[in-house]
Amino acid sequence: MSATLLLPAMLLDAALGEPKWLWSRAPHPAVLMGRAVDWADRQFNHGPARRLNGVGAMAGLALAALALGFALHLIPDGGLIEIVVVAILLAQRSLADHVRAVANALRLSVGDGRATVAMIVGRDTARMTEAEVARAAIESAAENLSDGVIAPIFWYLILGLPGLLLYKITNTADSMIGHRTPRHEAFGWAAARFDDVLNFVPARITAALIALAHGWYDSGPILRDAPLHRSPNAGWPEAAMAVVLNIALSGPRSYHGARKDYPWVNAKGARRIGAAEVDRAVGALWRAWALALAIVAVIALF
Repeated sequence: MSATLLLPAMLLDAALGEPKWLWSRAPHPAVLMGRAVDWADRQFNHGPARRLNGVGAMAGLALAALALGFALHLIPDGGLIEIVVVAILLAQRSLADHVRAVANALRLSVGDGRATVAMIVGRDTARMTEAEVARAAIESAAENLSDGVIAPIFWYLILGLPGLLLYKITNTADSMIGHRTPRHEAFGWAAARFDDVLNFVPARITAALIALAHGWYDSGPILRDAPLHRSPNAGWPEAAMAVVLNIALSGPRSYHGARKDYPWVNAKGARRIGAAEVDRAVGALWRAWALALAIVAVIALF
């Protein structure tokens, strides 16, 4: 049942993305999830037991997501509703559009590229070179293919709408409070760790999809470089994207004025990159998505 509904949902998301006319009039479910996480942060992120409070808050958010998913399953003849909900919670079209926008902006000027990539990354962008703007966009493409597309597909296939909503609330919580900052290092610990667990398998599946969609069968470079990444999961799709495009990713960058000298992923790849490589990354997103669609179609048939 899940694969049968997932197939049209993936196609609907790819065709329509996130229509501005709709989400300018109604709050997107991701916005509602963000409000729930923000409420939990304001209510419970205080006192001497912040880590314990964070565990309780994450458990409460997770249970609420599971309950909502089960409730949606109970809607009579709710197949069409479920397809729409799943399509809304996938992000293939919007991801590709945001990344392509960076390539288009870079063709105008580096300044335009900086302003556009600042909308999709959290690092400092004010002094980025053309290559750094392109690298940031491509890294965001790889990581968000896993977080925004393949992981939701995976958890929907495993647990249906409850699994999809559980993943989305966890990923939202991680993006908002799962940071090593004085305010959130303790309270957001549970969200960050649970997000790591839920992304463990999907991140590696994403790497395989990127590689196989490009006819790349040598897993050696990916296995070598993925563990170099600061994230236990993001390194896998980034390493795969780096090898299929023959570019270097990760490397030095700046956060809040502090330079971080991270190791290069696929260090021998090209480092002088620009809009053309970002375009190729968008193509890689669609090739990996098409392979995932074909796999879902096979599952639906059987």
